[in-house]
Amino acid sequence: MGKKWHEQSTEEVMKALESSRRGLSGPEAARRLAGHGPNRLVEKKKRSLAMMFLDQFKDFMIIILMGAAVVAGAIGELTDTLVIMLIVVVNAVIGFVQEYRAGKAMDALKAMAAFQAGAVRDGVVSHIPATELVPGDVVILETGAVIPADLRLVEAAMLRVDEAALTGESFPVEKMTKAMDGPGVSLGDRLNMGYKGTIVSYGRGVGLVVATGMSTELGKIAGMLQDEEEVRTPLQKRLAVFGRRLAIAVLVICAVIFTMGFVRGVEPLFMLLTAISLAVAAIPEALPAVITISLALGARKMVARNALVRKLPAVETLGSVTYICSDKTGTLTENRMTVEEIYKDGVTMGSGDPLVEKDGYLLTAIALNNDAVSDGNGNIIGDPTETALYRVAAAHDCEREIVERKMPRVAELPFDSERKCMTTIHRMGDGRFVSFTKGAVDSLIDRLVLGESGEKAASRDEIVKVGDGMAKRGLRVLLYAVKEWDVLPEPVAPGTVETGLTFVGLAGLLDPPREEAKDAVALCKEAGIRPVMITGDHPLTAGVIARRIGIIADGSNQAVMTGRELEGLSDVELEEGIDEVRVYARVAPEQKLRIVKALQKRGEFVAMTGDGVNDAPALKRADIGIAMGITGTDVSKEAAHMILLDDNFATIVNAVREGRKIYDNIRKFIRYLLTTNSGEIWTLFLAQMAGFPVPLLPVHILWVNLITDGLPALALSAEPAEGDIMKRKPRHPKESIFAHGLGVQAFWVGLFMAVLVLAVQYFAIYGKVGQWQTMVFTVLCLTQLGNCLAVRSEKQSLFKQGLFSNKPLLGAVTLSFGLQMAIIYAPGLQKIFHTQPLNMSQLGVCIAVSSLVFFAVETEKMFRRIGEKKGAMPNPR
Repeated sequence: MGKKWHEQSTEEVMKALESSRRGLSGPEAARRLAGHGPNRLVEKKKRSLAMMFLDQFKDFMIIILMGAAVVAGAIGELTDTLVIMLIVVVNAVIGFVQEYRAGKAMDALKAMAAFQAGAVRDGVVSHIPATELVPGDVVILETGAVIPADLRLVEAAMLRVDEAALTGESFPVEKMTKAMDGPGVSLGDRLNMGYKGTIVSYGRGVGLVVATGMSTELGKIAGMLQDEEEVRTPLQKRLAVFGRRLAIAVLVICAVIFTMGFVRGVEPLFMLLTAISLAVAAIPEALPAVITISLALGARKMVARNALVRKLPAVETLGSVTYICSDKTGTLTENRMTVEEIYKDGVTMGSGDPLVEKDGYLLTAIALNNDAVSDGNGNIIGDPTETALYRVAAAHDCEREIVERKMPRVAELPFDSERKCMTTIHRMGDGRFVSFTKGAVDSLIDRLVLGESGEKAASRDEIVKVGDGMAKRGLRVLLYAVKEWDVLPEPVAPGTVETGLTFVGLAGLLDPPREEAKDAVALCKEAGIRPVMITGDHPLTAGVIARRIGIIADGSNQAVMTGRELEGLSDVELEEGIDEVRVYARVAPEQKLRIVKALQKRGEFVAMTGDGVNDAPALKRADIGIAMGITGTDVSKEAAHMILLDDNFATIVNAVREGRKIYDNIRKFIRYLLTTNSGEIWTLFLAQMAGFPVPLLPVHILWVNLITDGLPALALSAEPAEGDIMKRKPRHPKESIFAHGLGVQAFWVGLFMAVLVLAVQYFAIYGKVGQWQTMVFTVLCLTQLGNCLAVRSEKQSLFKQGLFSNKPLLGAVTLSFGLQMAIIYAPGLQKIFHTQPLNMSQLGVCIAVSSLVFFAVETEKMFRRIGEKKGAMPNPR
C-alpha cells in the first residue's frame, strides 16, 4: 500500500494527481467529474413514508392488540374495539414520527457542505459549484470559508482551521504544508490536511483536492451513519419478550377454561364468550398507552431540566445505562480556553494571583502580542487562545486597547506553523522600540539570551523543567520573550527580530472542566454507571481533565488509550481490556463507533454524548445518543435520541434519575396488571375445578378490565421517584421484566384474590344470598383497587409514602370505586351489568374481604424490608 496523502510531499501529491499550481484544464476537470461523480454526499434509497408507517404495526404486542380489537368487535363490545385501535394508531404515529425525524441526520450532514469553491482552472481563479470539484483541483482557502473537499495543503499562511466538528479538537488547528512522518498519524494530527465541512477560522491557504463526495472523511461518516442501525432500547426488548409470553399464556389458559366448561356441560356459546372476554381482559391493551404517557410525562419534566427528548424510549433507556461515553470539549469542559498558570520571576502562580509588573514585561507582552479585541460590550472576539490571554491581562489592569495607545504596534511577524511563534513590534514613549515574541517553549528556548536579566533570571534547564511540568498537567504552554531596540530593525524578519531574546515568563492554558462535572461524575459512579471520556483531543490534556473530575481515580491503574494504540488492538483484545480504559484520546470517528460496539458486545447499555459530526455514527449506534444543544452540530442533534439544552454533563444525571423512575412506574403498572388479570383467570379456572357456577358474566369481565386498565393503572405513571433510586446499580442488561419477585407476586396475589372471591361465592350461595354474583363481582373489583394502592412501591409501605403523595392515583381509585357503586345501585346500570343492590352488611363484607389483599401485599413488603436489613448487616465472626 502506498503512502497516504499526509505522508507525501506536495510535489509527490501533485505528481500522483497529475495536477499543477495552474490547476486542471476545463476538459480534464469534466472528464474527472464524469469518472468520480459529483462532490456531494449520497444517500441510500429510503423506504417510502407509507412503508415506514406500516412497519410500526409489526410488533408482536401490536398484532395481538389488533386481534383483541377484532374479537371485541365480534362479541359486540365496540367501545373496546375503538379504544384499542385508537391506542394502536397513536402508538404507530409516534413511532413513525420518531423514525422520520431520525432520517434527518443525513440532511443535516449534507447541509455542512460548501455551496461554492474558489478553484484554479487553466491558471485562473474562478468560483464554481463545490459539487463540481474533482481530485487534482487546486482550491483557494480564505478566512470564514467552508473547506469544500478533502485537501492536501500546498500553501498555509497563518492558516488555522476549526476542526472541532470533525475531530473534537477544542481550538483551531494551526496548519502547515510539509509531509508528516509515520503511517499512524491520527486525523486530528494531520496538520497538512484540510477536511470537507471544516471551517477556516484564520489566515489563508491553497489546497489540492485529494478526495470528494463519499470518499472524504465527512463522506465516510455519512456512510457509517447510513449503515449503522439503531439499537432497540432495553424497554422495547423487555416488552417484546413480555408481550409474546403473556399473549401465548393467555390464549392457552382461555382455551383450557373453555374446554373445562364445555366438558362440564356449560352452554358452548356462553363459555366461548366467557373465554373471549377473558382473553380481551387479559391482553394489556393499555400498556402502550401507559408507556407513552409515562415517557411523555418524563420528557416534559426533562425539558424543564434542560434535556430535550427527541425519541420517547430514550427517557427510560437512560435508567438502564451502565456506561456514559462522553466527549470532553463543551461537555465535561467549558469549551473556553483559560489561563490556568503563569510562571514569572522564578515563581509559578495561578492566573488569579496578583501580578505586579514592576520593571517586568510579562503582562504587557500578553496584552500587546495579541490580536483579540473587545467589542465594547464585554465580549472578546478572536482566537480562543488569544481571548483567554486578553482576559488575564485585562484582569490585571493591562487591557490591550489602553496599553496599545501608549505603545502602538508598528510591525509584526504573524504566527507561522514552521516557526511556531509570533512577534509584534511597538514604539515606546521615548522613541525606542520593543518587540514581544510568544510561542512554543521548544521553538524559542534556543533563541533566548539567558542569565542576563538580574538575580531572578531563569536558566534554560529551569524554563524547560517548568514548561514540561505545565505540559504534564495538561496545559498548553506559551513562552514570552522581549527585545528592545534603539531603532526599528531592518529588515523585520525572523532571523533579525526573533534572536537574542530575553525571557519574561510562561503562560499555561487549558479548557477547564465544568464546576458541576465532578459532582455529576461522582453521582454516576454512586449509581453504578461508569463514565468514560472519548475525545479527539491530546491524551495528556484529556487525562488531566479526567483526573480532575474523577473519571480516572487517583492512584488507580485506569488507562488512557490513544487512537493509535486502539488501532493496533484486535476486537477481542479491545473487549478484554475495555474495563480498565477510562479515557480514549485522539480517536477517529470509526474508533468511537468501535468502542461503543465493543461495550455493547459485552452486554453493556451505552450512552454516548457528543457534539460533532464525528460523533453522529456513535450517537446513532449507542443505546442512547445525547447531543449538545449549544455547541452541537445539526448532524449530531439529528442522530441523537436526546439533546442537552445547556450542554451540561450534570443534566444527564437528572435524566438518569427520571429514566429510572419511569421504568419503576412501568414495572408497577405491569405488576398491577398481572396480579389483577391473574386474579380473574384464577377465579374462572378454580371455579371450574371446584364445580362452582361460572362466577362472572362476560360483561363483568370486560368491566373489571376497564377498571383495571383504566384510570388507576394510568395514574401509576405519576408515581414520584423512590428515595434510593440513585443508589441502586443499573439493571442488568439481560434482566427480565419479571425480576425481583414480580412474577412470583403476580402468581400468589392473583391466587389470593381468587380464593377470596370464591370464598365469598361459596358462603353467599351456601347462605342463599340472591345477590351472590354481584358480591363476587364487587369483591373482584375492590381487591384490585386495594392492590393498586399497595403496588406503589416494591418495598416501602404506603403509610410511609403517604396517601396523598400521588394525588392522581388517589383520585383514580376513588372514581373507580364510585363507578362500581353506580353499577350496583343505579337502576339503569343494573340492567346493563346484571347486578342487584347490596345491603349495607353485604357491602361491608365485600369491602372487608377485599381489603385483605392490600394488607397481604403490605405484609410481604414488610418482610422484604426486614430481609434486606438483615442482609445489609455484617456477618458475625
